[in-house]
Amino acid sequence: MGSEGRVRLTGAARRAQLVDVGRAVFAERGYEAASVEEIAERAKVSKPIVYEHFGGKEGLYAVIVDREIQTILDRITNAISSGSPRERIEQAALVFLTYVEEEPNGFTVLSRDAPGRMSSLLNELADRVGEIFTAEFKRAGYDPKAAPIYANALIGMVAFVGQWWTEVRKPSVEAVASHVAALGWMGLRHLPKKPVKLRGKPRGD
Repeated sequence: MGSEGRVRLTGAARRAQLVDVGRAVFAERGYEAASVEEIAERAKVSKPIVYEHFGGKEGLYAVIVDREIQTILDRITNAISSGSPRERIEQAALVFLTYVEEEPNGFTVLSRDAPGRMSSLLNELADRVGEIFTAEFKRAGYDPKAAPIYANALIGMVAFVGQWWTEVRKPSVEAVASHVAALGWMGLRHLPKKPVKLRGKPRGD
C-alpha cells in the first residue's frame, strides 16, 4: 500500500478508527472469517499498525466487545437512575432498543460472536435492575427475594425483542419499546403477592 493512501492520525484517533473499522468487519464477517488484512485495508493502514495498537485480531476484538458492553451498561444505568418504577421500565426498554438501532454492528458482534459476554452483560443489567426492583418490592409489601426473577425476565424479554427487531426493522424502536414496557409494567402492576404455585399435570402411561 502506498503512503499516499494513508491518513496521518494521532495515536488515539487511529485507535478509535481501527475500533470502528474492526467492529464493522467483525459484524459483517464474523470473528473467525474476519482478518487483520481486511481491517488494515479498510482503515488504509499497514498490518503492523493494527498489531502495534492491539496485538492482533483477538486483542482488537476484545476491546470492541468491552466497549460495547460498557456502552450498554452506562446507558441503561443512567436511564434507570431516576423516575417512577413505570418510567424506569420504559426507559430501560427504550434505551436498549435504541442502542440496537443506533449501533447495529456492535449489537451483532455481541449477540452472534460473543454469547458468553452477552450473557454476562444481561446478568449485570439484571442485577442493576434487580436492585431497583428489590427496593420497590419492599416498599410495596412484596417478597424482595422474588425481585431477581422479574428483573431477569424483563431484561431477557428486552434483549430477545432486540434480536428480533434487527431482522424486521419495524415498527419503530419507540413503538416496540412502548409495547415491551406496557407488558412489563402491567404484569408488575397486577402482580399477586403470592402467585399460585403451578402443579405439573400427571403423565399418562
